[in-house]
Amino acid sequence: MLHVHNATRNVTLVDQGQVADSYFKRLKGLIGVRHLDPGDGLLIKPCKDIHTHFMSMPIDVLYVDANNRVVGIDPELKTWRFGRRRGKARFVIEMPSGTVARTGSMIGDELIVTVS
Repeated sequence: MLHVHNATRNVTLVDQGQVADSYFKRLKGLIGVRHLDPGDGLLIKPCKDIHTHFMSMPIDVLYVDANNRVVGIDPELKTWRFGRRRGKARFVIEMPSGTVARTGSMIGDELIVTVS
């Protein structure tokens, strides 16, 4: 189970997420997922860029560096799009569309990422 807390904003972003850290899990990502509830999310590592091809919903994407700092954001990324490549990113967190706006998350925020 993945848990992501934005320490800068003191708000939880993901409390029931998953991790995609193998080739096949990263390849599949959220393809086939029809809906994400608030608190759902997927951490993809390693990852510097993403796409939403074959997905059925828009998503919010945080690009995070090795120090767990947000180095890029693609809010409300629509289906059949490419996210911008972030060279400093080590992983991304995909969340329901609107999570970034609801939580006020911004570039530079520090995240606490826990996998249990």
